[in-house]
Amino acid sequence: MPVAERLLRTKPTERIVAEGGHGEGGELRRTMSLWQLTLFSVGATLGTGIFVILGQAVPKAGPAVVLSFTLAAVTALLSALSYAELAGTIPVSGSSYSYAYATLGELVAWVCGWCLMLEYAVSVAAVAVGWGEYLNAFLHSLFGVALPDAVTRSPGQDGGVVNVTAIAIVVLATWLLLRGTSESATANAVLVLVKIAVLLFFCAVAFTAFDAGNLDPFVPMGVAGVTAAASQVFFSYIGFDAASTAGEEARNPRRDLPLAIVLSLAVVTAVYVLVALAAVGALPWTDFEEEGAEASLSHIADLAVGATWPGLVVSFGAVVAIASVVLTVLYGQTRILFAMSRDGLVPRVFQRVGRRRVPVANTVIVAAFVSVLAGLVPLGQLAEATSIGTLFAFAIVNVGVLVLRHRRPDLPRGFRVPIFPATPVLGAVMCLLLMAGLGGTTWLAFTLWMLVGLICYFLYGYRHSRLNAEVG
Repeated sequence: MPVAERLLRTKPTERIVAEGGHGEGGELRRTMSLWQLTLFSVGATLGTGIFVILGQAVPKAGPAVVLSFTLAAVTALLSALSYAELAGTIPVSGSSYSYAYATLGELVAWVCGWCLMLEYAVSVAAVAVGWGEYLNAFLHSLFGVALPDAVTRSPGQDGGVVNVTAIAIVVLATWLLLRGTSESATANAVLVLVKIAVLLFFCAVAFTAFDAGNLDPFVPMGVAGVTAAASQVFFSYIGFDAASTAGEEARNPRRDLPLAIVLSLAVVTAVYVLVALAAVGALPWTDFEEEGAEASLSHIADLAVGATWPGLVVSFGAVVAIASVVLTVLYGQTRILFAMSRDGLVPRVFQRVGRRRVPVANTVIVAAFVSVLAGLVPLGQLAEATSIGTLFAFAIVNVGVLVLRHRRPDLPRGFRVPIFPATPVLGAVMCLLLMAGLGGTTWLAFTLWMLVGLICYFLYGYRHSRLNAEVG
């Protein structure tokens, strides 16, 4: 078979679904309910963004930042609906990697999987790096002490030696994942409920200082300001696809995965809009411009009450939020590698299932890699490139819906994208537009990442692919 045909070979959907849950030495256990899947997706999405993004977005849009969050939610929803259809049709752990394999061929699937590694592994390292800073802010507010820079900063940063706090949160998340999927889902549910409660607490405090005059003028920077802020806050919605990585451990995946994706996005959007409205109602938008990033939720909460304890509660919420993101995103990375290993594109060690029905070696290897990144590497522009990798994967999912509807209209679907084909087409276009708006340095980092990925594929994945082995 010619090389071009091998690269474009698709894996039959029925085969992908039939192999779901099977690994080397055992199978994954179906334990996750709709409730747990939804909170897993919320846990991966509702993170540090909302705690710090307002200070950067409000100066661009003014009080209309509320509309910016809504516009970003609509953009995310277009891709979320496509994810929901494919998750209900191909309910496996590979997420958009598996969807691409079924629709666009092996090479595109590999590229998509490589982008997901950028989205998950590198982003969780970046998030873990920030955990130490929030932990220090919380400890300083509570006890008046702070951990030394040597253990909270990476080498190359002022005073940094090894970011021990970043490694610590990754190790804690790894321990939970190794205990089992059910235990991890329960821990995440608790963390998610705590951070939602903290954000609702912020809203309650901020609304006590609400002044309708702070909303006038509502759109001081015009429509351009609203759209500019929407592009910035869009990345606060990245993570809703985490539920799709649990396709082989969901009790009723065809029904629950689409519902979990849509429900989680609805919950996150409602929280974001409510928090944004409370914040701009309590603090004049021009003060955000003057204070910049310092006009965080904790700062607003302190100003609203005239005391420091509300900010302490909000800082605690940020610490919990990051812990939840690390847990859920680390889980998602291991399940994607599990699916890729089953197809032969990465080594077999990533599909070995242990006594607790979890991929133990996979989890430990990913955690070790993430720990090295988080503890020793100032991530810089590479971390920013996670956004472009995510948008590329989202675009592929939208195209995948179009292709699968055309090629396999007979497949059972637990959910169908409404207003087809306009919704997936618009979703793909919006993703490409957001990618086009990213900076040159980000594009350079993304290009280098893709080149490394292609080298890895042709050196290993192409030669070990199960599909290629079958045709000789």
